[in-house]
Amino acid sequence: MTEWSVTEPVKLAPDGPVTRLRIRVVGGAVNVVGTDESTARVEVSEIEGPPLIVTQDGSTLTVTYEDLHWKGILKWLDTKAHRRRAVVSVAVPAGAEVEVGAVTADTVVSGLRGRTEVRGVTGATTLVGLSGPVRAESVSGALEAQSVTGALRVSSVTGDVTVIEGSGSAVRAETVSGDMVLDLDPAPAGAPPADIRLSSVSGEIAIRLPHPADARVEASTTSGSLSNAFDDLRVAGDWGTRSLTGTLGAGSGALKATTVSGAIALLRRPESGEDPESTPTAPASGKVL
Repeated sequence: MTEWSVTEPVKLAPDGPVTRLRIRVVGGAVNVVGTDESTARVEVSEIEGPPLIVTQDGSTLTVTYEDLHWKGILKWLDTKAHRRRAVVSVAVPAGAEVEVGAVTADTVVSGLRGRTEVRGVTGATTLVGLSGPVRAESVSGALEAQSVTGALRVSSVTGDVTVIEGSGSAVRAETVSGDMVLDLDPAPAGAPPADIRLSSVSGEIAIRLPHPADARVEASTTSGSLSNAFDDLRVAGDWGTRSLTGTLGAGSGALKATTVSGAIALLRRPESGEDPESTPTAPASGKVL
């Protein structure tokens, strides 16, 4: 095992192939990008507070503090946190498994094919161009996924969730009061049917589907409003729980969305050549997709 104690800005080039990356930081930022190389490169461009410990044990590369562990990281906010800050960038083989835990740091992960898991507390998380399975959790930080084609599971307490050009076959998203905006792209030919499941307590949910769409739709809210841009779907219930159900296209995929008091808006993408201004694009909350 090789170990470095980092107390000032440095660039490291660990020897040997890397198949797993683990990062735990407090404050600052984390940037992870996938490459075609078999080895990894680490750059710590800013650091304040206690040293970061970088270790390579076999094919596992770890960047962390001695007292910061993966388990319980979502609850890790002590009086020492404000005296720590690190900006860490890692280039890692695209097929590697990546785990990032960030207490108050913003995180960007891009270009990976392997499994990705991110846990954040207050910092924003951005996921771009990931084709492997992805799981992201946050307390109050925003979660954004763009062009993610692997199975995606995200959960947040108060942070908002945004999915742009989502074409993965499975999407699971849960919030307590955070809002969700999902702009779904058609899956490529031959891909499994999409399975989208969304739930929130008081957050609003806005989903934009391609037109023509291909899904069985079940959406319901206990006391929130419903809006719908598809003629093939039926709205039921005038008082209390309201539901939106029906089949779009062949109904190969599935879309389920539930809230307690949040609004739900189901929108459609304009067809090629269609005037975008003729297609509804704003959910009940007034947000624009």
